[in-house]
Amino acid sequence: MKIGVIGAGAIGSAIARALSKAGIEVAIANSRGPESMRSLADELGPMVIPVSREQAAQADIVFLAVNWSKIPAALENLPPWNGRIVVDTNNPIEAPTFRPFDLGGQSSSEVVARMLPGARLVKAFNHLAPTLLSGDPQAEGGRRVLFYSGEDVEAKVNVGALIEQLGFAGIDLGGLSEGRLAQFPGGPLPALNLVKHD
Repeated sequence: MKIGVIGAGAIGSAIARALSKAGIEVAIANSRGPESMRSLADELGPMVIPVSREQAAQADIVFLAVNWSKIPAALENLPPWNGRIVVDTNNPIEAPTFRPFDLGGQSSSEVVARMLPGARLVKAFNHLAPTLLSGDPQAEGGRRVLFYSGEDVEAKVNVGALIEQLGFAGIDLGGLSEGRLAQFPGGPLPALNLVKHD
């Protein structure tokens, strides 16, 4: 499966680094264009390819990793999703104030899903710090846990398999509503560095 990342900030770069370390090619895009990511690509290695947003969005699995307020602009004028998988890595909060956005009692991914008609949305990669996402998934004799949630069973199977391929232990929380358990702020699971022992 081809993988794309929209967003080259701390989370997007950490995901690209983790994929590259696992030998998985990844196309990464930001709002400033491919040339602005040359130094990042040089640092992360030949498996990380800077592309346009439109190119990244054509991948089979697309990670959406931009600040909450920038999601609409990041998705603007992209081609139809046609059933491709989008991994929502976002939390409804931004530095430097870290004031949460009012989502009217919905989970953040329920809001994002409406911005992505035709996509199969999976919430994941949002509860650990970037340094842990891009670091060694093996810890204390086990594997670091990554939570995921979504409504589409097949999409979750694919994302769960990718999580395992990266060396993490995936735990399915259920649907997008249950995904709020791993949402920051408000959920009990964000920032918990849990380890699963097989």
